[in-house]
Amino acid sequence: LVLLGLLALLHTAAGSPVDPATAVVAVAPGLLVTAVVTGVRTRPRAPSRVRRVLLVGEASGAERAAELLTSRTDHDYRLVAAIPVGPGPLELAGVQIPGRLGSCPADDDVTTVLGGVYAHAADLVLVAPGPQMTGDRLRRLGWGLHDGGVALSVVSELSGVAAERVRPVTAAGLTLLHIAPPLRRGPQAAAKGALDRAGALFGLLALAPLLLAVALSVRLSSRGPVFHRQVRQGRHNRPFTMWKFRTMVADAEQLKARLVAANEVDGPLFKMRRDPRVTPVGRMLRRTSIDELPQLVNVLLGHMSLVGPRPPLPEEASRYDEREHRRLAVKPGLTGLWQVSGRSDLSWQETVSLDLWYVDNWSVAADLGLLARTVRAVADGRGAY
Repeated sequence: LVLLGLLALLHTAAGSPVDPATAVVAVAPGLLVTAVVTGVRTRPRAPSRVRRVLLVGEASGAERAAELLTSRTDHDYRLVAAIPVGPGPLELAGVQIPGRLGSCPADDDVTTVLGGVYAHAADLVLVAPGPQMTGDRLRRLGWGLHDGGVALSVVSELSGVAAERVRPVTAAGLTLLHIAPPLRRGPQAAAKGALDRAGALFGLLALAPLLLAVALSVRLSSRGPVFHRQVRQGRHNRPFTMWKFRTMVADAEQLKARLVAANEVDGPLFKMRRDPRVTPVGRMLRRTSIDELPQLVNVLLGHMSLVGPRPPLPEEASRYDEREHRRLAVKPGLTGLWQVSGRSDLSWQETVSLDLWYVDNWSVAADLGLLARTVRAVADGRGAY
């Protein structure tokens, strides 16, 4: 498509006539190359190598690292054993402990760790540093591990920071991690704004027949208006009116008070899998997320972005703590990490964590990737109710 666009511009600028048959023959090789490249890119890739991890550290740091490693599956690190440092108890369910390091550096530190590596066929030692795992002790442990052909990694206290924002440097013998600030202005922010407006305009024009058909089905299937307008909180907690196709009965807000006890999610959200207020047409619209399409108008007006956190209701935002309030540092989105990661099946804390990750680490490239993943999530339909 880019090639055809460039050719059209060059043809218009040159003003030379081109025979249609000649033009078709000229672009045919481009179509063939596109098909070949697409086939190569979509070819199944070999599974990535799973790293067998031996965790070394004091109880608090090691337990935190172990909990994160075992609670998620979106990584290639498998915890096989742990070696605690110091006398404190290490509570790790199902994780074997082949040895223990003393509170002070000892000559057998490397021997103990290498023994755990060989006993459990580990290929990576992950160290959670602490007061008893000093810099010099860690350095000497690294010498022994590298001489033994074993890789070493160190857990950082940083969390929720994309690797692209981290730059290691050395100064005065120290290893420093420079953290780039989140994108708030500059070329990428301008490009995001342009992408939002252009995408919303194109979406409204391209989907106009579908939007009209859905509007008629909503109007004819149940009593009430076609659109459901609701006040939501946008960037910097500014209120705006969000548009959706109506998926519930006309008096849904009045009936909500009777259903509070049946809320199926934690936190300030209200969700029910079998919400009796949802109409049959509305259930289909929610299943396919078509009810969200009128929010393209909000994107066009600048209230929302194509990608961003979920826009909260005023009563939800009023209950936010300082951490949750950071979700409002960017414009809310028509889709986002929450949309492609489980939607309503997520807990409140999982939703907040995903939104905070996006707020601090978004980029135009990441937005485009999320838009592509949204198509798959919508087609799958899981978590939509």
